[in-house]
Amino acid sequence: MSNIKTIEFKSEVLYLLDQRKLPVSYEIFECRTYAEVSFAIRDMVVRGAPAIGEAAAYGAALAAKEFMNESKEVFLDRMEEALEVLNRSRPTAVNLMWAISRMRDVLEEYKDSDTVTIYEKVKAEAAEVVAEDILTNKAMAQYGNGLISNNAVILTHCNTGALATSGYGTALGVIREAHYSGKNIFVYADETRPRLQGARLTAWELKQEGIPAKLIVDSAAATLIRDGRIDMIFVGADRIALNGDTANKIGTFMLSVVAKVYNVPFYIVAPTSTIDFSTDSGEQIHIEERSSEEITHIEGTRVVAEGIDVYNPAFDVTPHENITGIITEKGIMHAPYKDSIKKLK
Repeated sequence: MSNIKTIEFKSEVLYLLDQRKLPVSYEIFECRTYAEVSFAIRDMVVRGAPAIGEAAAYGAALAAKEFMNESKEVFLDRMEEALEVLNRSRPTAVNLMWAISRMRDVLEEYKDSDTVTIYEKVKAEAAEVVAEDILTNKAMAQYGNGLISNNAVILTHCNTGALATSGYGTALGVIREAHYSGKNIFVYADETRPRLQGARLTAWELKQEGIPAKLIVDSAAATLIRDGRIDMIFVGADRIALNGDTANKIGTFMLSVVAKVYNVPFYIVAPTSTIDFSTDSGEQIHIEERSSEEITHIEGTRVVAEGIDVYNPAFDVTPHENITGIITEKGIMHAPYKDSIKKLK
């Protein structure tokens, strides 16, 4: 069983497992201010939609602590500024906005209380976000495990495990559950360029858990699917639109197309907090574009020609028609997704 601790809040400090350093070293990044939390999210010290939301929630708590000696009016003004900074840390993962919305609800509910009380309430709400995530992960894992047969060969993309959450994981949580229940599964993990979350993080988690697996370059996945060597695919999500269109790590859409051609089941695993009820379709999802240096450099060393232009989207959108099912903590949804998703609101 995983004992990875991605996020921990104690003694008024947020401790984040620094995922920029894995698997070479296991280091903790300490956040004492909301600005440090915002940096940690932007620079991918912490990543994965659920974990980003949880970090932002504790960022709000740190902001409340920072400003609680101010007058009520100044406190509330500064809190709104802090929440907006945290909200803008990364644009695609909707769990971030969802968590900040919960913090705003707390501020509204307790706006007539003293600042110390508000701080305690915000901190308690952040702890609740984390506690809910742990239970949600386990529920998704159990639902997803019901789809997996003995000796299944599973493909996954990016990192969706304990490192992306506070608990079991989303897609990797399903894989964990199948492994722990003795189904003798085998996993292929895409390296997930350009930041190599599959190679650096998922492969590390699979080794930690003793789950039989092989790491592959992203471009090898299509060949495995074509040759009938993949039974099913599980991936996570950073935002799900009302019609089921899903934003996830770049390369997910390409996998879904090949899976559809060769009739390989393709599942999204994500909590209902990843659903954006205000977005009708994937066309409305803003896709983050990141620094060109993620492609042009490796560990600070340039590996491509000087001056070449770079296109580096962090995510892509998989259309709902390519998705076999969406696994949430409330069950498995199938098309038509709009009907299923609206029932969850």
